[in-house]
Amino acid sequence: MTKKVNIMTDADAAAVNNAISARLKGYRSEKKLSLDELSRRAGVSKGMLVEIEACRANPSIALLCRLAAAMGVSVADIVDVASQPPVHMIPPDAMPVLWQGERGGTARLLAGTSGSNMVELWHWQLFPGERFSSPGHPRETTELLHVTAGTLELKVDDEIFYIAAGCSVVAATEAPHSYACAGDTPLAFTMTVHEKAH
Repeated sequence: MTKKVNIMTDADAAAVNNAISARLKGYRSEKKLSLDELSRRAGVSKGMLVEIEACRANPSIALLCRLAAAMGVSVADIVDVASQPPVHMIPPDAMPVLWQGERGGTARLLAGTSGSNMVELWHWQLFPGERFSSPGHPRETTELLHVTAGTLELKVDDEIFYIAAGCSVVAATEAPHSYACAGDTPLAFTMTVHEKAH
């Protein structure tokens, strides 16, 4: 039996990178931030910012989180899937894949609110042997995770938790953390991230 995996094409990656480049330039201009100032605030090299704005770099989720926090916006704002009340429908082809694992796993940003006090909705799929690691989010960030298939290995600092299909977990994720597929079957989970403005 052949397993179908959702692989991000070069065209998909280029579209996401173009959106990130345009939005990053727009927010920098709107907030009157030089490359040097954004580099200082986000702890990201100026050279990397130049590469991102020129669409020559594929920024990680962790890097997007740092840039968003430094500019007082959400990751959803940067990739242009932020809600615009009262109702903003986002079609499937506008939900960007922002991480892809070596075996075909993906992290797709489904929707998010605008601004620094943000909420994001994600869908993750990891295959056996895949892991995603994060250096941690700003203080008081909370993630709600619900496992729909497989078993999630959630590591926060040095503690490891196993969450089976059908179970949910609430995690404070300002510390370094990771998600991994535990076992021999693919893992799927939805995640809501709430980051307070500081």
